Amino acid sequence: MTRQSYFSSELFRFLRQLKKNNRRDWFQANKPRYERDVRDPLLRFITDFGPRLSKVSSHFVADPRPIGGSLFRIYRDTRFSKDKSPYKTMAAAQFRHQDGKDVHAPGFYLHLEPGNVFVGSGIYHPDNRTLTKVRDAIVEHPDRWRRIITARAFKDSWTLGGDSLKKPPRGYDPEHRFIEDLKRKDFVTMTGFSEKDACAPDFLNRFANACRQASPFVKFLTHAVGLPF
Repeated sequence: MTRQSYFSSELFRFLRQLKKNNRRDWFQANKPRYERDVRDPLLRFITDFGPRLSKVSSHFVADPRPIGGSLFRIYRDTRFSKDKSPYKTMAAAQFRHQDGKDVHAPGFYLHLEPGNVFVGSGIYHPDNRTLTKVRDAIVEHPDRWRRIITARAFKDSWTLGGDSLKKPPRGYDPEHRFIEDLKRKDFVTMTGFSEKDACAPDFLNRFANACRQASPFVKFLTHAVGLPF
């Protein structure tokens, strides 16, 4: 029996049109399309990913609630932004640690955007206390960190990204062998897919496999901040 895809070209078509028509009147007129082609498929994906995620770690959550769960809201927070466009032109879900209160917690991430589909993992924009804990863990366990980021399965598929300091952080040896990692302000890693990949029937398996590949990296970060993996 052939498995059905979660996502279709209609998801990316809607997002492309939203980018050209990022207005409340257009969105309200097309809201049924958003719910049918974007929101509901993502909620099904989140639901079905739950059992796969529990095999990676029982401490991370796949929450299929339409509000307050793993699904990112389509509405932008424009209070402190010069860009007052009301809607995001991507769809996304984060599967974060059960003790995490927001997107800055350790987690796995799915990003669906026209021309930019990727899976992410790690900690995005941690506060200074969390950042210090991760940096200290790298200093304390450099060999473990090296094994994780140089493992072939990880190195061949994943790219470390995010923002970094221009200079070494205060209090750390500027000659440390992992000084470039100690300069990081984000500890995130990404692996890319195509729109065609996302629309394929096996994408849930590929996403789950990607998260499994990244799990040693996420485990290191999770333990660094004092949480169970």
